[in-house]
Amino acid sequence: MQSELLQAALSYTDRGFSVIPIQGDKRPFIKWEPYQTKRATPEEIRQWWQRWPGAMIGIVTGEITGILVIDCDTLEGYEAIQRLLPDSIILPIARTPRGGWHLWFIYPKGSGITVGTGIMPGVDYRGEGGYIIAPPSINDAGKRYAWQEGLALGEVEPAAAPAALYNILNNSLYRGDVVNEVCRKPQMTTRTTKDHKFFHQGHRDESLFHAAYCLIKGGGELPFTEQVIDILARNCNPPFPENEIRAKIDSALKRVESRERNLTSEIREWVLTTKGHFKTTEVHKELQLTTSREQKTCYMVLSRLCEGPNPLIERYGNKRGCYRRIENDIEPVDFMNAPTDEFPITWPMGVDDLCSIYPGSIIMVAGSKSAGKTAFLLNVVRENMHRHEVVYLNSEMGDTEFRKRLELFDCMPLHDWKFKAYHRASNFADLISPERKIFIVDFLEVTTDFWKVGGMIQEIHRKLRDGIAIIALQKADGKDTGRGGDFSKEKARLYLSLDYIHDQKVNRIKVTDAKAWRSERNPRGLWRHYKLVRGSLFVPVTDWRD
Repeated sequence: MQSELLQAALSYTDRGFSVIPIQGDKRPFIKWEPYQTKRATPEEIRQWWQRWPGAMIGIVTGEITGILVIDCDTLEGYEAIQRLLPDSIILPIARTPRGGWHLWFIYPKGSGITVGTGIMPGVDYRGEGGYIIAPPSINDAGKRYAWQEGLALGEVEPAAAPAALYNILNNSLYRGDVVNEVCRKPQMTTRTTKDHKFFHQGHRDESLFHAAYCLIKGGGELPFTEQVIDILARNCNPPFPENEIRAKIDSALKRVESRERNLTSEIREWVLTTKGHFKTTEVHKELQLTTSREQKTCYMVLSRLCEGPNPLIERYGNKRGCYRRIENDIEPVDFMNAPTDEFPITWPMGVDDLCSIYPGSIIMVAGSKSAGKTAFLLNVVRENMHRHEVVYLNSEMGDTEFRKRLELFDCMPLHDWKFKAYHRASNFADLISPERKIFIVDFLEVTTDFWKVGGMIQEIHRKLRDGIAIIALQKADGKDTGRGGDFSKEKARLYLSLDYIHDQKVNRIKVTDAKAWRSERNPRGLWRHYKLVRGSLFVPVTDWRD
């Protein structure tokens, strides 16, 4: 726990936030006022969490950090704030141990917004002179502050507060007289405020439209919306023309109706473009569904897409809100007219004597450090580039290093290399085509979510037809498969593993898997030792053995 909290505190510090240690009862461990104008150093952070390893992480709000946080303790308050936010706003939201929400906005520089309570039912705010508790802090009851799924800081960034919310925060009269009425929906009065003007010339049209839109989108009934907009309009500077108020409300009604009418088709179109499994929060983020009403609609649409005789998606896994696109588009196997010839290819180390390769095949080459993975692939290029077009997708070497690797083959002048090489680090499938070519991927880099390797390889396989793809992976010493484990084997017709045996100072090639072999015996498990000379020449040391 100590390392997790310390790491998170340092991470917040790296972002330029002013971090302080907080007790489980939300009181600072230190005199924190100086840190409203200066940031703690990483060394101070380490000392604090060494002294108080379970300290919660406090983030000073306001100018020093550039963060303004809206603290919603109730669902009513949270929904009221959401009504004020346009569809385009997506921002970090943290869940509190008591079930509340912290909404992270950009602090308006020079605004002077401080700390306040009760701006709406169950809603406070933290600006200049305040602080909040940040994830992954744990309170005295053992309950955690956590980011809402899909809305963690880093996945999304703080957003500027819209004008409607800014006005609430910046004016106490507006907060007290109008907003509480809007949120609580009491019987409206015609009382006006003589000493305050809500919106000024140049901002009246946009602000009134946005207010009406938010009220309607949030579920406000039309008479209620009309009364609120009437109050706001009469207290603009100058007052907004009474005969134009209805036009603003009608325009907001049309916008909401259009959005709701099109939401079903937008969600369906998004689902049709995705592959594999996805979460509801991904749909919210991609389509900018920020209100509870829109998110409820999304849930209902996804549920309907799971139903019927031809469902588009199905629920996936044990977690709520996870789905998988059902891919029922099929391509018949035309085995009667299929060509019978192999894809002629020459391999280093006599691998071609063991296995057959056919068009449309995936070949995996998993290599440990110093095993000669790239050298193996370049030997494939050298042996086959005069009878096949070779496309080499390079993810790690710069131009100079690539040239130096080719120059290691001193038996062949540089101008005799007849192949196409491109820089590419991701989305390799975009460059795969159905022509009769050899596509080489050096290498498929995966650092997290290793299970995604299978999907990446599948995308490449889908693009093949008459050609083949040779895909390199990194692997750990002693392992037969590369990053992704068994997920990397699903589409492979041939799987080769390269190792450097440190104690023997010799390399080893092993047939980890093979789907088509030339002899009666499956070559799976066969291996032989070799030496890599001058970084280019493969010299066998043993015959194939099991």
